[in-house]
Amino acid sequence: MKHQLDFEKPIFELQRKLEELKKHPETHSMGVSFEEEIALIEAKIEETRRQIFLNLTPWQRVQLARHPRRPFTMDYLGLAFEDFGEIHGDRLFAEDRAMVGGFAKLGHHRVVVIGTQKGRDTKENIKRNFGSAHPEGYRKALRLMQLADKFNLPIITLIDTAGAYPGIGAEERHIAEAIAVNLREMMLIRTPIIAAVIGEGGSGGALGIGVANRVLILENAYYSVISPEGCAAILWKDRAAAPQAAEALKITARHLHELGLVDEVVPEPLGGAHNDPEGTAANLKSALLNHLEACLGMSVDERLKQRYEKFRALGRFDEGQSKAA
Repeated sequence: MKHQLDFEKPIFELQRKLEELKKHPETHSMGVSFEEEIALIEAKIEETRRQIFLNLTPWQRVQLARHPRRPFTMDYLGLAFEDFGEIHGDRLFAEDRAMVGGFAKLGHHRVVVIGTQKGRDTKENIKRNFGSAHPEGYRKALRLMQLADKFNLPIITLIDTAGAYPGIGAEERHIAEAIAVNLREMMLIRTPIIAAVIGEGGSGGALGIGVANRVLILENAYYSVISPEGCAAILWKDRAAAPQAAEALKITARHLHELGLVDEVVPEPLGGAHNDPEGTAANLKSALLNHLEACLGMSVDERLKQRYEKFRALGRFDEGQSKAA
């Protein structure tokens, strides 16, 4: 059975009626035909889908970003990239399957692509650690970025994680230090870096591969310093206030673009990426190529300066004197 979100139920109900109607054989000899009714229900489904997905709340978009059928990094590697060859291990401790990466082709460009990877079922989620990388995952990512820098290959990163793994083992192996080193070293990479948030963009776990010349985000993805549930638990003392927190955090693609935190919102087909992975991948590929071509036209010094100034400008605010009473 397809996974359905609460706000998708009207669509599923109509689709169920449509399937039941299609099961009835047409009895032309008796002058009975369901074609007209089927056409009306199909039109109603499209209109209902349009009304729902054009008026989503921030919390509903967070739910879509977490949808279990949403395309993951490995899906895009098959749909938007070609000739992907995975590289394993950080050469220090272990292989982290929550972080994948290797060489690939994007259009006619040879690139290094790195991304966080979730699982579809319990077995794969255990293997991928639910998309939450350990320190060795970030060290593997850095090793790949340094290889890209050595061979003058652009870097593409695909972000889809609730955050870096916060367990004791990760702390013992210095997860904070691994992410901090990535932030520092990504500022110094000479080749173009394009990052795309394809699902969840959670905290430092996302930023650890997110320092880039251009940051893109899919229409129903989110990027935040904390999850809505975590924010709700701190500010409202109740995780049930997550919808309010999602609104207050301004974490949706539209809000992030308005605030200047991302460079482009990549549109998803109506109904979300999980309803049309191929169409979403085509949109993402086009956006990545456009920004990659622009960055390749810059000199090394221009790229380094632009990347540094981009992140230095985040969180800027102005102080003004209050008017005299």
